[in-house]
Amino acid sequence: MKVNYLLPHRFNRIGWVLVIPTFLLGIYTVIYEWEPSYFDVVVPGFFIDEFLGEQKFVGLVENNILNEILGILFIVGAIFVAFSKERDEDELIQKIRLQSLVWATYWNYGILILAFLFLYDLSFYWVMVFNMFNILIFFIAKFNWAMVKLKKSLVYEE
Repeated sequence: MKVNYLLPHRFNRIGWVLVIPTFLLGIYTVIYEWEPSYFDVVVPGFFIDEFLGEQKFVGLVENNILNEILGILFIVGAIFVAFSKERDEDELIQKIRLQSLVWATYWNYGILILAFLFLYDLSFYWVMVFNMFNILIFFIAKFNWAMVKLKKSLVYEE
């Protein structure tokens, strides 16, 4: 079966090489608020609202870009992992992929609804920050878990 919307299988390995270190480094930067000064650069920005400062529609702002770099690398890596073909992509794997994506979407928005109901201020902000990545994380976890279960059932049948 020809699947046009998936990346070639080799992207899976590239994705894991990006996802694992950026995930670990990202967690480290959040927990320890690590922002090395050599990532402080002046970048263009939109809707700039400096704390106790100017408000501009477009302008330049000094920012530590480590979080942006890690976020972009994580998203690209997770997309590579999530949406690259398996070695033998067939209808069953496509069904598992679709079910995993639906499951991940339900969980992602379930968490968001709970956050709307029970979290406020900075706590809600942190849920929103991590919610950007949750759907990919949930999908990858569910899909890989389902693939492990499928492979175990195939080995058991033999």
